Amino acid sequence: MNELRALPDRFADTVSALHRVAEQIVAPARKPDNEIALEATPGGFGTPVFEHDGASHRVRVEGAELIHAEDGAEQRAPLASLAAAGEAVEELLPAEAELDTAPLAVDAAASRSLADFYAFAAAQLDRLIGEAVPADEATPPTLWPEHFDLAIELGEEGAGERANYGASPGDENHPEPYLYVGPWSGAVEGGLWRASGFTGAELGYAELIAAPDQAAMAMDFFRSRRDDLKASARRAK
Repeated sequence: MNELRALPDRFADTVSALHRVAEQIVAPARKPDNEIALEATPGGFGTPVFEHDGASHRVRVEGAELIHAEDGAEQRAPLASLAAAGEAVEELLPAEAELDTAPLAVDAAASRSLADFYAFAAAQLDRLIGEAVPADEATPPTLWPEHFDLAIELGEEGAGERANYGASPGDENHPEPYLYVGPWSGAVEGGLWRASGFTGAELGYAELIAAPDQAAMAMDFFRSRRDDLKASARRAK
């Protein structure tokens, strides 16, 4: 896994553009139509492999291209605009889809930085899932197009331990990517829970990339909040 590095200058604009691609092209192309969940894919993000009209499909973003793989054959389209990218998956999109021709500000280097962040987060979340017990009912890492974050759910809900553990590429309260833990109960307090804009905990990108062992820092962040939720649940009994 590549080490996370300082973000390119055009990262925020690229994330904004790719968020539109995820919402308006990649997720709508997945079949059946009510399945919108995405995942980290090689070099970016996209759909899981799915079956449609007797063929195997996957739609994904890599760099500044949209890639539609059908039974192993790839069709690529530049992410110059939503309309240009949509040509690669035209037969998969809903008939009512309207894709504009306005230029998309997708920088290939910034797109690769986002891919590295998603891949890094997915690896740590998989490790967290590997430590879970059956009562945790851990879900697989999923990239949700609405918020463009990659997350899992983990923890016994009835005990007040369940939370979302995830990675966001940035939002209105965070100009850079961050890792987060969002407890479902919302009843958390103390120094571990000091997020901006939501009830929970966050680890900012600048702090993460400055760590001598980025993976170790990420896992310590996730584990410490998981363990605090479990300890709080025990105290409440």
